[in-house]
Amino acid sequence: MVTTLSGVNRDYSDVIIDGPWDHEFVSAHGARFHVVTAGMANSGPLITLVHTTPLMWWQWRHTIPALADAGWRVAALDMRGTGASDKPPTGYDQITRTRDVAGVIRSLGASKAIVVGHGLGAVTAWSMPSLQPAITVGVAALSAPHPARLHASLRTSLNKLPWRRLPALHLPSLGERTLTRPETMSRLFTRFGHQPVPGQVIDTYANALRIPFAAHNSLEPLRWYTKGIAGPVGRRYLQGVRTGITVPALQLQGAHDGLLRRELIAADSSALCSNLRFETISDAGFFLTEEVPNTVNDLLIDWLSKSFPQ
Repeated sequence: MVTTLSGVNRDYSDVIIDGPWDHEFVSAHGARFHVVTAGMANSGPLITLVHTTPLMWWQWRHTIPALADAGWRVAALDMRGTGASDKPPTGYDQITRTRDVAGVIRSLGASKAIVVGHGLGAVTAWSMPSLQPAITVGVAALSAPHPARLHASLRTSLNKLPWRRLPALHLPSLGERTLTRPETMSRLFTRFGHQPVPGQVIDTYANALRIPFAAHNSLEPLRWYTKGIAGPVGRRYLQGVRTGITVPALQLQGAHDGLLRRELIAADSSALCSNLRFETISDAGFFLTEEVPNTVNDLLIDWLSKSFPQ
């Protein structure tokens, strides 16, 4: 079900950003999601864009109009706990996240989708063909290997600095207190990226994290992935995603990624995907949609046109 924007909480003014798109609220999987849509509905699959932590839908602001102009219907959502979407206290495991995405896709009236994700959003995208096979016809992952392989080699896949800092995520309120500061966001982009990101972009993300409960909940998927995945839900999730992917898949990786070690990532994903296209972007780090948006758009459109001719 899609609702109008009348009566939107004023706290959301920093994430309801004007552009060549529409803002909608969609009820799905027991929660309300903020979704940004563009493009004409057609017989082809819906392109669903899933952001990473601690960003929001706005990281796809360059991709949304490019895909729409290329003839695709596009939907970028604020995931559970972020932006203008609901912020319930639970539901941040990857199984629930795939159900959220599938629910949004169906609420938008689509029966098939190509799911594109970045970072932790790419982990969700990778999981869709295995956990939501009825609705997922393709997947594109930016800056993330397949999750079954990433968990098995987490220490060796992450660069040393991020690995040492992961336990700090579980200290009460530490991440929340620092994440809303623009200087913290700036350090994230500098440490893990390669190209400079303008200050106003950093401020936009920091402001979005000041929405009540947004900073805490935006970190919950990362907390689950570094700790909760060892529990029963995590074991069930890993068992589910260890099945091979046969749908068309695209993986984009920055050559200067400060978070992930590229030499391990390509081999990890190719072992699980029978129809994988892997591309290295030479002048980019982790934040591909911020650093080289035009390159990302060109590669996505080329892959879509060849894998899903309209």
